[in-house]
Amino acid sequence: MKNQGNHLQLINSSLKLHSQMYLHTFVIYLFIFASGLFIGITLNFSIRDIPFHSQISQFSLVFSSSPTFGPSHFTTNNTKNVTEASPKDCTKLPKTMHILTHGMRNNTRIALNPSSNRIEDMYNISDNALISRALRVNRGNYQHQIIPKVAFMFLTRGNLHLAPLWEMFFKGNEGFYSVYVHTQPSFNGTFAENSVFHGRKITSKEVEWGKFSMIEAEKRLLANALLDTSNQRFVLLSESCIPLFNFSTIYSYLMNSKQTFVEAYDLLGPVGRGRYNRHMKPLIKLEQWKKGSQWFQMDRELAVAVISDRRYMTLFRRFCKPSCYSDEHYIPTFVSMKYLERNSNRTLTWVDWTKGGPHPTRFGRSDVSVELLKGMRNGKKLCTYNGKKTSVCFLFARKFLPTALDRLLRIAPKIMNF
Repeated sequence: MKNQGNHLQLINSSLKLHSQMYLHTFVIYLFIFASGLFIGITLNFSIRDIPFHSQISQFSLVFSSSPTFGPSHFTTNNTKNVTEASPKDCTKLPKTMHILTHGMRNNTRIALNPSSNRIEDMYNISDNALISRALRVNRGNYQHQIIPKVAFMFLTRGNLHLAPLWEMFFKGNEGFYSVYVHTQPSFNGTFAENSVFHGRKITSKEVEWGKFSMIEAEKRLLANALLDTSNQRFVLLSESCIPLFNFSTIYSYLMNSKQTFVEAYDLLGPVGRGRYNRHMKPLIKLEQWKKGSQWFQMDRELAVAVISDRRYMTLFRRFCKPSCYSDEHYIPTFVSMKYLERNSNRTLTWVDWTKGGPHPTRFGRSDVSVELLKGMRNGKKLCTYNGKKTSVCFLFARKFLPTALDRLLRIAPKIMNF
């Protein structure tokens, strides 16, 4: 009996010991789980506190700290102080930039963004489907590191006759730009495989200059460019445009700009207010009707707003005809009504209207000279850039004929420091 009591006492002691061991183990696991949960929550909030736009802002700060690209070059009334950057300087960036641009030094085109879409894939898609896809991409979460690029969008009738000059302009700056060329469906020309324009051609339907189809073509260009989320500035140019500065200078000017560049003004007379249709009221009133150049520069937010718009687009489709030129009124009116405070109300494209008539002066071979290009680059008038006056008001110029190419290739690179 005594032995049985001792046996029960031994069993109870053993059970008590095991219970204490299990409790101790449970406490250890609970502590580990709680620690892991705390670390996970902390990391989660830390990551959420780093939005995409802050990465772009961080890039802008690093970028503007470089003396080569700084905006101070453009905030002076003395045009002699406007310093241009060499294309080679794109590889001489601050240490932080080197982290972002690894793999860009051998003139190779690298995929900086997984959401980018090949233009060939978008070739036969309808306008509405393309815009819908661009908007879905823009709503996506792309908080990975990217290098902001300028999307150069060329709206042409056919061949890009001044392409060799643009090739010199882009050379050595791969990874900082995207190229898109919208041509007429009847154009069957191609670009050489080593050209920056190769594989960058898009088309939709026949475009009639000055008519509503121009707006549709511009929206298609913007939608294609928005598919690449690294594109942060969007510049619309014609086949007759040339750059007036080297790539580094223009890139810095656009990336450091606090406003978009859409020309919009109120013009009395038949070619201004005279084109307004009273059936556009009350959505668009006469005093809201604006005119301007169809060549523009805008940021990503405005580009998304433009391709998203259907309301004002419908009004222009119905009532901006027959003598109303949609490409001169739609975007200027839309931007003035919705984004007035963010627009500089100026164009980046120099043009000569002094000879009168419905079309600006066209420059051929005999017209191209050092004096002409310098006059375009450093105008006599002042404009505003980031709240300060500057004489550098134009980054591009038109209209240059195909016959001007050979002299442009000989003169322009020296003046513009290509």
